[in-house]
Amino acid sequence: MVLTTFLTTEPSAPAVAGPTDPEPASLVVLSVPDQAALKRLVASGTDLTARVRPQADGSIQVDAVVRPSELAGLRSLGATLAPGTPPPAKKAPQSSAAPDQIVIERAVWYESGGRYFLSVEASSNAGAAATLSVDWKGKKGTSGQARLYAYEDAGVYLGHEVGGPVLTEQQPFWVTVTSASGGTAQAKVTRWPGGERPDRHGPGYEKDFVSQYMPPAQLNERIKSLHRRYPKLTDLVELPNLTNGYRRHAMALLGTPPNAVVLTSYAYGSEGGNDLSAEVVTPGAPNRPLTVHANGKQLTISLATDGSGTPTSTVAQVVAAVNAANGPRVRASLYRTDPGAGILEPVPLTQLTDYLKAPADVSRKPARVLVLRIGVHRDGSRTGVLAYAQEHAREWVTPLVTVEAAERLLRNYDNDRATRRLLRETEVFIVPTVNPDGANYSFYDYNFQRRNMRNYCPASRSDPAQRDSWGVDINRNYAVGSLHDGYFGASSDCQSATHAGPAEHSEPESRNVIWLAQKFRNIKFALNVHSYGGYFMWPPGSYKLDGRVTLPRPTPEQEAYFLRSARTIEEAIAAERGTVTWPQKTGPVTDVLYSAAGNSADELWYDFGIFGWDFEVGNDIYDAATGRWQPVGFQPPFEEGHAEAMEFASGLISLIGVAADYRKR
Repeated sequence: MVLTTFLTTEPSAPAVAGPTDPEPASLVVLSVPDQAALKRLVASGTDLTARVRPQADGSIQVDAVVRPSELAGLRSLGATLAPGTPPPAKKAPQSSAAPDQIVIERAVWYESGGRYFLSVEASSNAGAAATLSVDWKGKKGTSGQARLYAYEDAGVYLGHEVGGPVLTEQQPFWVTVTSASGGTAQAKVTRWPGGERPDRHGPGYEKDFVSQYMPPAQLNERIKSLHRRYPKLTDLVELPNLTNGYRRHAMALLGTPPNAVVLTSYAYGSEGGNDLSAEVVTPGAPNRPLTVHANGKQLTISLATDGSGTPTSTVAQVVAAVNAANGPRVRASLYRTDPGAGILEPVPLTQLTDYLKAPADVSRKPARVLVLRIGVHRDGSRTGVLAYAQEHAREWVTPLVTVEAAERLLRNYDNDRATRRLLRETEVFIVPTVNPDGANYSFYDYNFQRRNMRNYCPASRSDPAQRDSWGVDINRNYAVGSLHDGYFGASSDCQSATHAGPAEHSEPESRNVIWLAQKFRNIKFALNVHSYGGYFMWPPGSYKLDGRVTLPRPTPEQEAYFLRSARTIEEAIAAERGTVTWPQKTGPVTDVLYSAAGNSADELWYDFGIFGWDFEVGNDIYDAATGRWQPVGFQPPFEEGHAEAMEFASGLISLIGVAADYRKR
């Protein structure tokens, strides 16, 4: 950017013979009162960086390269040095050992379980090489010290922070961040989250409507029953794109790897594939040819023999013979990347199976994803809120958050004034499970299943032992900031946990979410409920790795709205049982987590203007005995899962409250 030098009232200095040094410049933090002042600063040509940060009081901080003589001109534009920021140096640094400049980005405290915790984020112009520590002073003369750790992502320094909120004896008041190079900065500690308090509900407000983890069939029955019970307040919407279904082709492995043949049925296991069987026999006579015979549902492979009656058929020859024969209901392939040169041994009659373990009453048919539409005015005239869960199958708590919120909204409508306001001012769209096929697989087969059940792997990567590695990550299958656009944080590998699929929107699950945004244009807010980790995030959610170029950041005004709303929602979460979403886990995805190419919130925000948030439910729990923060996991014991559902349902209700006020902005 062009650096503008502002004129002062002092007379021009006389010409000096010989070379002179330029006036030194420093990297400082400026504070402006509002968006208008920031625009004046931009228009002036001041050398601004891309670090623009809305503050809780409505002001905006921005880093800038400034010379001492420019300060007067900056003040005339409404810009001042942020608290704790030293003025630009009047002399150039004399050596590399000069003190670095420290900026305290955020210093907050919160109370949880009767204990006080401190979180500090700071940055140094020396970057990740700086060694920073924080000292604090608090109530009753308490004090303490902790180290700050550098945070880098894709080779870019983003600042320093405490590793996790630090336990303090009492409420901390002031912090001093010190660098080993001599830099220092001070700041007052403020309370976190510090948002607006949740709506007060009247006496008799009902909650706690979930009593167990629920697979997809139970989730669908729950929202159907709510629709039957509250027909005047709900509609049931069927999403147009059927999923693949909880089904797979039946398979069998004939032989001992690597000398083995993989058989795969053309029909799904539930549609006849599981009825098939195969055997490999030796004819017991010399000089016999390789033959393949299909008799109804049984396949017999008779191996070729030499003059002594010894089998001579290689694995590759058997594969070719099966695939060339008329009648078999299976296709054959080599085992992984083995060339198939080994001799196949006889194999007794072996049943093909799809390996699926769910009870027979769990449907294997393509699934219809259901949406419960809630509101007094379900005609598009009110601000819409979309809450959708379980894009990732293993996240069992997340559907409970949406179901609990739906129950509270409907059951309390008649008796609670605050709830009536929400349903009169908004339309709420609840999708308990976006990915029912994967969810069933997680419940009954492989609890860590993340993706759906579409297998895009070639035969060499599709033997039965690899069946837990197939599928598409639904939250990498969207069309903005995607892998296919060159963004980082997804994979083209068909067995990767973040497999993006062969194309954007290749999966019906992602197309269903976008169909809602296209169909109901009154949706202005969306909450993608994930677990675990205790994050609350918003766009941008991905960047290109070369240069760490993110999707366009929201404007400072939009960023401030995201943050202000987040703090309000986090107040509601904390009010439930005292767990708190950490400040360093609150913010744009690329700032607080990592790049997630092709995620749904980015497409909703950039293509539809929908404020897209992500919960990662399940805040870490502080273990006083060890002094460590403990993660909760994807499927915690239901006592913990229930508590998470209660608190994050309160957060979702608070988000609906934010939406109810949206038209008043």
